[in-house]
Amino acid sequence: MRADQRIFLGLLGVAMVAASVFLGLKLLAPGDTTTEIPGAVQEPPVASEPIEKPDEPEQQKPKEYVDVVFIGQNENHEEVYKIVKREYDPDIDGSKIKYAISSLILGPKQGEKTKGVYSEIPAGTEIIGVQERPDKVIINLSSQFEYGGGTDSVYKRLYQLIKTARKNTEKPVYLYINGQQADVIGGDGIMITQPLSDSSLGG
Repeated sequence: MRADQRIFLGLLGVAMVAASVFLGLKLLAPGDTTTEIPGAVQEPPVASEPIEKPDEPEQQKPKEYVDVVFIGQNENHEEVYKIVKREYDPDIDGSKIKYAISSLILGPKQGEKTKGVYSEIPAGTEIIGVQERPDKVIINLSSQFEYGGGTDSVYKRLYQLIKTARKNTEKPVYLYINGQQADVIGGDGIMITQPLSDSSLGG
C-alpha cells in the first residue's frame, strides 16, 4: 500500500471517530427531550390525569341534651325524681332553658310513661314566656300550674320545675304566674322564696 493511501485511510478513520463522538454528545446533550433513532417506533406521550381526592366526610356535631325532671320509682319502688334526657339542637330548638321548660310542660313521652315515669304538672298548663336576661331567667306560666292535685302535688311540680331549671341554666331563675312573680302559690298558700333553689320551699 502506498504512503498516500495509508494517509487517506488514516484521515478517514479519524473522521469516522469524530462523527461517532459528535453523535454521542448529541444524544447526551442537556435540554433535548426527544431523540429520533432510525427504525425506532415513537410512542405518543402518556397524558397524566389529575388524581381526585376523595370527599372528606362532614364532621358531625356532637349531640347535645337537656335534662328534664319527672317522677318515677327506684328499684325499691320508692318515689323519686327522674332525670330524662332530651336531644337538643340549638340551631332548631333555640335556647337550652326554653327547650327544657317546654319539654317539662309537655310531659313524659309514651315510652317513658310505660316505664312508670309521670309528671305532677297539670294538663293545660301553658308557657306564657321564658325570658332570658343578662342577669336572670323568668319563667312565666299560666295559672293552671298552681291548681289541682292537692298540696303534695303542688310541692312535687314545683320541685320538678326548680330542678329542671337549675340543670339547664346557671343564671338565677324566677317563677311568674300570669305575669306576676309567684311568692305564694296554690290554694293552700305555699310560700316560695326566689330566685328558685332547692330551699325555695323551705325543704
